[in-house]
Amino acid sequence: MNILNLSVVPPQRRAPEGGGTAPREKAPEIVERRFPKPALLLSGIFFLVYLALSARRHAIHLTTGYDLGIFTQIAKSYSQFTAPYAPLKGTGYNALGDHFHPILAILGPVYRAFPSSYTLLVCQAALVAVSVLPITRWAHEVRGRRFAYWIGISYGASWGIAELVQFDFHEVAFAVPLLAFSVCAAGREKWRAAVLWAIPLVLVKEDLGLTVAAVGAYVAWKGPRRTGILLALFGIVATALAMFVVLPSVNPLGEFAYWPPAEPEEKSLLIKAVATFWPPVKWLTLLMLVAPTGFLAVRSPLLVVMLPTLGWRFTSDFPNYWGMDFHYSAVLMPVAFAAAVHAVASGRTVTRRLLHAAVIGTAATAVTFFTSPFHELVLPRTWVASEHVRVADEILGRIPDGATVAASNRLAAQLAYRTTVSEVCLFPRSFAPEEAPRWMVYEDADPSDPECATGASLESSAPQVPGYRIVERRSGITLLERADAPPGRP
Repeated sequence: MNILNLSVVPPQRRAPEGGGTAPREKAPEIVERRFPKPALLLSGIFFLVYLALSARRHAIHLTTGYDLGIFTQIAKSYSQFTAPYAPLKGTGYNALGDHFHPILAILGPVYRAFPSSYTLLVCQAALVAVSVLPITRWAHEVRGRRFAYWIGISYGASWGIAELVQFDFHEVAFAVPLLAFSVCAAGREKWRAAVLWAIPLVLVKEDLGLTVAAVGAYVAWKGPRRTGILLALFGIVATALAMFVVLPSVNPLGEFAYWPPAEPEEKSLLIKAVATFWPPVKWLTLLMLVAPTGFLAVRSPLLVVMLPTLGWRFTSDFPNYWGMDFHYSAVLMPVAFAAAVHAVASGRTVTRRLLHAAVIGTAATAVTFFTSPFHELVLPRTWVASEHVRVADEILGRIPDGATVAASNRLAAQLAYRTTVSEVCLFPRSFAPEEAPRWMVYEDADPSDPECATGASLESSAPQVPGYRIVERRSGITLLERADAPPGRP
């Protein structure tokens, strides 16, 4: 029997013998009808996988102030009913001047109940795991249980999702489930649901208004034209307002922080167009976005929703945007897998091609497992804290709660929830605080800022920082206290 011949006829409900109406469904049966067992099971399993990866990375000091520390400070500010200040970005720095992400206010009450950086990691794991539900459910409706398991596992284990979970916390974790529900609804021609799920994306990040516009373009193309056009206009206006009005008005420099730098000489349109498709790493990214679907995704017009994100990434001069690293592809993975299901649902793929696609997609997922962060879960070092980590925890324990600290990038992530922490390598250079931090802690092995003046001084033959005295120095970690402050106690 063909393993992907998965068409399933749902059982018909029958009235009880002797007439009358069918008995009411119990709550678990209603949940299962809305989200079949494969969807619920995979969502639960991946929640545990995502949480295990991110929590263990934080426990062994692989998270960073940029960005887990920053988002912890944002959540802490919201929990105190203030603007989202992030001292790691600068003294009095309102994070809404960096990126437009007011949806993060949702984290405030949760953080107030559970004040810890781990709270953000739990929320992110839950948000991403929820995105497995609509994609797996739709696959189950289209071709049954086995197709649903293949799509659900391939999506949940996809490299774009893995990179998001691995690299600290990011606001786009909210966008992943919203996009999954929206695109799946659009593919199923449930236009109202597609629109309603897409609208909140403008509160996640400033560029996602363009993705909302792409959803609107698809709705106008395949569904109610007026509704789609209105949604597209809404998305474009939301992005314009965020980038040209809101962000510059809040940013301390009075500008949108992520405009490309001015070029020494104007390039022709032809050169810019060619640069959009070069270097080859961009083609690799495109290939790997659809390869885990067995290239089924390229048979669906839903891929149009990817275009805005790919557009701003590939036209940028910043190399980190081009490849498969970091969290930038997380919002593209739900679109790719929803497009794959749509290709099968619309009859564009015969059973034999579906079998071939499953083999190719499974191979792509298996290969990326060994290059994506998920492979860290099978490494012994992930589950055992090193001597260096234990020493770091002991030294950080000497810093009192509520203190002001300038810390290395990785150590800052450990301190953000209980101190006012800034970046030790940034604080002397820009956005300097009015008063120098009482404590300073530096880690030699942290490679985040190779041009760190403080680090160069502490790693020299005569380690010292003007105005500070060394309190402790072990395992490449140096703890300093301001010289004019009374000696601190653990």
